[in-house]
Amino acid sequence: MRKRLWFWLYFIVAILLAIYFATRIIMTGLGTSKTSIIRNIYITADIPNKDLSAIASAVALPPGVDSYSINLNELNEKVNEVPGVKASAVRRKPDGNLAIKVKLYRAVALWTDGQQYFPLSVEGTIVNKPVTQRSEADIVFIGAVPKDISQITKVAHNMIGDIDYLEWIENRRWNIHTKNGITVLLPEKDPYSAIGNLIIMDKNYNILSKDLEIIDMRDDSRILVK
Repeated sequence: MRKRLWFWLYFIVAILLAIYFATRIIMTGLGTSKTSIIRNIYITADIPNKDLSAIASAVALPPGVDSYSINLNELNEKVNEVPGVKASAVRRKPDGNLAIKVKLYRAVALWTDGQQYFPLSVEGTIVNKPVTQRSEADIVFIGAVPKDISQITKVAHNMIGDIDYLEWIENRRWNIHTKNGITVLLPEKDPYSAIGNLIIMDKNYNILSKDLEIIDMRDDSRILVK
């Protein structure tokens, strides 16, 4: 009984060692054979129909490169440095080719330097190449922006026909610059309700169409105009 137990124990150990060395031999063979040569790099994104050419350029490799000679972490860092990439993962496929999956920032507005317009994510990150023109449906920011512009962008869309651009003042509150040349000074606290009140006033009194320079809404108890 005891000899039989030792026999099976040695048998199992031998099987495990055989599997281990067979795997090492196969992996070594793959690393030195033609099957390890990178022929294709597959790039997929979580947003369909996006231009991924910048990512392809960042990870471009000369022909005939051995897949197992590539440092995947370094390659992944190059992908993450591409504007618009939020997160990425690079893996080596069994056939030696590479697969790259990326999560992209989603543009919700534009930021302008006065000449060009850069697509902007809700995190205030520039996510794509600039364009020279804006559409009537775009909310535009100028200057510094906070880390979260999601709410102000959403509310500003309610008066999209009147807004020229928004400006973040002293890192604490917003100014609205209208297409009619009026500067609206929003309060530091709850600028969203102030925008709602501005929309109501414009509906009742056409205030945004009047010959005004400033509408000061920083004081909740009164509104000043100039």
